[in-house]
Amino acid sequence: MKLNELWFDPSQLYIGGQWRAAGDRLPLEDPSTGAQIGEIARGQTGEIDAAVQAAEESRAGDWGRMTAAERGRILSRIGQLVLGRAEELAALEATDVGKPLKQARADVVALARYMEFYGGAADKVMGETIPYLDGYTVYTLREPHGVTGHIVPWNYPMQIIGRSVGAALAMGNAAVLKPAEEACLTALAFARLAEEAGLPAGALNVVPGLGEEAGAALTAHAGVNHISFTGSVGVGQLVQAAAARNVVPVTLELGGKSPQLVFADADLDKALPFLVNAGIQNAGQTCSASSRILVERSRYDEVVERMAERYAALRVGPARADLDLGPLISARQKQIVEGFLALSGEVTVAARGRIVSDAPQGGHYVAPTLLAGVAPDHRLAQDEIFGPAQVVIPFDDEEQAVAIANGTDYGLVAAVWSENGGRQMRLARRLRAGQVFVNNYGAGGGVELPFGGTGKSGHGREKGFEALYGFSVLKTVAAHHG
Repeated sequence: MKLNELWFDPSQLYIGGQWRAAGDRLPLEDPSTGAQIGEIARGQTGEIDAAVQAAEESRAGDWGRMTAAERGRILSRIGQLVLGRAEELAALEATDVGKPLKQARADVVALARYMEFYGGAADKVMGETIPYLDGYTVYTLREPHGVTGHIVPWNYPMQIIGRSVGAALAMGNAAVLKPAEEACLTALAFARLAEEAGLPAGALNVVPGLGEEAGAALTAHAGVNHISFTGSVGVGQLVQAAAARNVVPVTLELGGKSPQLVFADADLDKALPFLVNAGIQNAGQTCSASSRILVERSRYDEVVERMAERYAALRVGPARADLDLGPLISARQKQIVEGFLALSGEVTVAARGRIVSDAPQGGHYVAPTLLAGVAPDHRLAQDEIFGPAQVVIPFDDEEQAVAIANGTDYGLVAAVWSENGGRQMRLARRLRAGQVFVNNYGAGGGVELPFGGTGKSGHGREKGFEALYGFSVLKTVAAHHG
């Protein structure tokens, strides 16, 4: 891909409806080859200041005066423009992140769907009338926070832009977006499409840069009224601490160690694709990845054997080869994952996929690995690996299954595989997770389904109408009319 032939300049920032150069630049790497393919802007405090000011002016101007229905039409137009550039956006995401093209194409569709959903929902967020004392009429309004800051990670840029920026704009906020320095091309492309769709200047601002520079400046900025962050637990703690100094609310979507519980009565033919795919999608670089498979002991060996067959058939290669897995995002991420896999000497390697022979030598490839004989308190079963590795753990009964499933610091997603309706309902309540799936995992992405975690998986909810509520402030009006 030739970056100098794109319909936008990937080395610029987008602030106040203007494309501008930054004072410095950062190298942009292709994870499939390890080679530098261009440069991106290195936004810093000054650029964040300008972006927040532009957002404030937009809120006080055309964007702030626009009706909800008009906002919705613009978001819907963005969705159509996204679909019109589907192949180009997929190629950008695949190149930037390293994910197979088929996965990048699915991300394009998801981004368009978010714009369609929030475009349609923009004028449907209602307040309510509250019965009160005689002589009073009391009602509630939902109003935008004002300026919202969005720090988006490198693993799913388009999807996370859709679910956070889309919802914020639908509620009438003006957004400042800081994409990850490792993968920001589709964030810039999104800004160009939003501009083309008629989004007023300053309603969306995009400032690439380093987390410790642009990201830190955004989270600490006194002009930001709400922050949405998706990323690691450690950085999430820093974001929340910075926001606390300005008493600003934060939506945090952090890590996960999500379990799938497979009971003896499960339909394994139906479950197996979900058991494997939920762990290796995007090379395991997914917060909601199912990295723990808990299996009732009577079927443990069967599940390990059948998962191992699937693992042995997995192929890893460059994004454009469109295989089962692509590379990890960076040499640093590869080193982290390989450090975890070095612990596999303490457990049983049930199966590994293979890296294809013609994969570029400089790419950040790791073979997907299935691990058995892992104790529930082992690091491999407790820590987020964020790579293509799953552990399979046996349990003896429902009580033990719940204890193991809830036995980490995380609580993002869980799944139950069982034909027993009572068990399904009991475990849906008992599992500590923001989403629980029964006889499926992920529900096809589910733009409409509220998403978020408990514990160290974060707090607040994105997706669906819950995201709109989170990106708004509830105001109560009590009118005394005698």
